[in-house]
Amino acid sequence: MRTVAAALVLVTLASSAFAADPGAPINRMLDDWHHAAAVADEAHYFEVMSPDFVFLGTDASERWNREAFRAFAHPYFAKGTAWTFTPHDRHVTIVGDVAWFDEKLDSASYGDCRGTGVARRIRGAWKVAQYNLTIPIPNDLAKSVVAMIRAKQSTN
Repeated sequence: MRTVAAALVLVTLASSAFAADPGAPINRMLDDWHHAAAVADEAHYFEVMSPDFVFLGTDASERWNREAFRAFAHPYFAKGTAWTFTPHDRHVTIVGDVAWFDEKLDSASYGDCRGTGVARRIRGAWKVAQYNLTIPIPNDLAKSVVAMIRAKQSTN
C-alpha cells in the first residue's frame, strides 16, 4: 500500500510541476532539437521542423525554407559535425497552438548568440516554424560594426 501511495504522490508532484510550467513541452522540444544538431542527427533535427519552417541566419542574406536549409545543412550533418549551441535563459509564451520564444545560446564558434522563434502545435506535436539566429552586438560596438558592414557592401 505504501508503494501505491508513494507512486500517487510522485505522479501528483510531476503533474503539478508540469501544470506550473506550460512551456515545458516547448523547452523539451527545443532542447531536443539543439541536441539533434549537436550529435548530427539530421533526420530528427528536420523532423522537429514544421513543413512551412523558415530559418533566418546570422547573415542578412540567409532566409531559407525547410528544403533549402536542409540542402545547406546536409554536408555538415553528413560529416557528423553539425553545430552545437547550448541554450540558456529561455522565455516561452504560448497562446493556443502557437508559441514564441527567445533564448540565449553559447557557441564555441560564435560565442554568445540569441535564438528567437515560433513553434506551432501540429497534430498534437510542437514543431519549430521559424527560427532566427543572431549574434547580439553590444551597443558600444554597434557603430563600428555597422561601418564595417557598410564598407563591405560598398566593395561588393
